[in-house]
Amino acid sequence: MRRSRLHRRFMSEINVVPYIDVMLVLLVIFMVTAPLLTQGVKVNLPQANAQVISEETSEPIVITVDRFGDLYLELGEPKGRPTDRETLLTRLSAMLEHNPRVPVMIRGDAAVDYGRVMEAMVLAQAAGAPSVGLITTPPERLRP
Repeated sequence: MRRSRLHRRFMSEINVVPYIDVMLVLLVIFMVTAPLLTQGVKVNLPQANAQVISEETSEPIVITVDRFGDLYLELGEPKGRPTDRETLLTRLSAMLEHNPRVPVMIRGDAAVDYGRVMEAMVLAQAAGAPSVGLITTPPERLRP
C-alpha cells in the first residue's frame, strides 16, 4: 500500500527542467541558423505601386542587378557571386527548359543604370522566358 501512494505522488509531478533545457538548446540553434537562411545580394529596390504576384504560381527565378551593374542568379552554387552574361544565359535556359512556366523576375537596384536592368530582361527573354517581371518595394505612405 505504501509503495502505491509513493508511486502516485511522484507520477503526478512532472519534472520540467529537462524540457526547459531542450527548449533553450533549440532556441540557440534557431538563433544561429536563422541569419544563414537569408542569403543574397543587398539591393536598394525602387518604390512603386504594383500588384502582388498571386501565391498560386511557383516560386520565381530571380535575377538581381546590384548597384554596380553586376548580375546574380541564385541557382545552386556559388551563392552571392556575380555571374557573366553567358553563364546566366546558359543556366537560365536550362531552368526554363526544365520548367517553362516558372516566372522570371528582375530585382534591380534603384541606383543602377536602367540599361543594365534592360540587359537582364533581354537575357531572360533570350533564355526562353515568356514574360519578365520587375520586383519593387511598395512606396512609403505620404505624410500629411
